[in-house]
Amino acid sequence: MKDLEKYIPENSLTQINKWIKELNIHVKKSIERKTKLGDFRCLSNGKYIISINENLNKYSFLITLTHEIAHAFVHEEYYTQVNPHGLEWKIMFRKMMLNFLHPSIFPRDIIQALSIHLKNPKASTFNDYNLSKTLRIYDKNPKSILEEIPNGSVFYTSNKRKFQKLGKIRTRYKCKEISSNKIYLFNALAIVNTPNYN
Repeated sequence: MKDLEKYIPENSLTQINKWIKELNIHVKKSIERKTKLGDFRCLSNGKYIISINENLNKYSFLITLTHEIAHAFVHEEYYTQVNPHGLEWKIMFRKMMLNFLHPSIFPRDIIQALSIHLKNPKASTFNDYNLSKTLRIYDKNPKSILEEIPNGSVFYTSNKRKFQKLGKIRTRYKCKEISSNKIYLFNALAIVNTPNYN
């Protein structure tokens, strides 16, 4: 990915390029995927390929890219003998991210959220409410999320299923599917479309 500098903070570029060259990783952009921000693959010829959703803001892009490069380093050392997001990956990802916890790379609010996140990194930043919400502030065109609409509101998911927001249960929201009356639990940061959605 020759234009990587367009997607991550400038002061992180040298370190990221060092890791990419060290492991000969091919990084490519991907259109937005609903279920993941990025992924890591090792091909049968031993080549590493990482893809990152191109719609991410530069801070989310850097965190996701480092997350996936950490998988490559763990694969180099352990091959497939450890869990994808097990202790070995957590240690590697934490160690790598410490290179970037600086105001010249991240705004202070992200540094604070990241510092907490790195104590026990999750398989996806989306599973960390505080970090996800902080990163969302820097999106160019933030989409509506479930947390922001009032209880009782009707909304659509990306596959055009229609729901009504009922209320919060711990960290998730209880929502009723209009067509079946079945109850589902949604992440507070789930992207939703309001009734004028076509």
